[in-house]
Amino acid sequence: MSYLDLKLFKPFGPSVAKVTIPKNVIDELNKYTDQVIKNSDKLKDLNHGNKLVGNVQQEFRLEKEFMEKSGWGEFLANGVKSWIQESHKKTITKFNIKNSWIVRQYENQYNPAHFHSGHVSGVGYLKVPDDLGGTVQGNKQSNYNGKLELIHGSKMFLCDPQFRVKPKVGDFYFFPHYLLHTVYPFSNSKEERRSVSFNGTVDQEVFFA
Repeated sequence: MSYLDLKLFKPFGPSVAKVTIPKNVIDELNKYTDQVIKNSDKLKDLNHGNKLVGNVQQEFRLEKEFMEKSGWGEFLANGVKSWIQESHKKTITKFNIKNSWIVRQYENQYNPAHFHSGHVSGVGYLKVPDDLGGTVQGNKQSNYNGKLELIHGSKMFLCDPQFRVKPKVGDFYFFPHYLLHTVYPFSNSKEERRSVSFNGTVDQEVFFA
């Protein structure tokens, strides 16, 4: 696969890459998620919420076989390779998915500031409510409802330590595992905000270069 739509952001030290999840992969991920939700035994077996910090409806792992057959693993491998090549001019020869999971978030739920394990991480969007709600003061310029916020360091001259992302179906963002991030709650909607995340590792010599 080729992901020529890759966009590189470097709002602070680490870079963040944005790519688009292919429509067929999105469909496979949503279909798989809906099937797991209906299977209480599988849902219990794949439960990942007790290992994560999110105060959300549900979090469960993707099975290795599904990741291989659906093209999800290939998408992540190609995305990470393109990101590292574009940002650091280095070529990875090893890529391993430690885990990948679905996050089902609903009204007033949130994910507190946290970081991941491995070397590289990312998050993308499979379903997003049409309306994420307004602010108490009605100031839309500072409405963070339902947004992902990446955080690095502290405020410095000409350097913003925060990078906010408004969720959009199909958008996927890659970032270093250590980058603090949080997801704000949303309101005024009974719809699901569904995302998919992963942790992975690459060549040790590339990661520590």
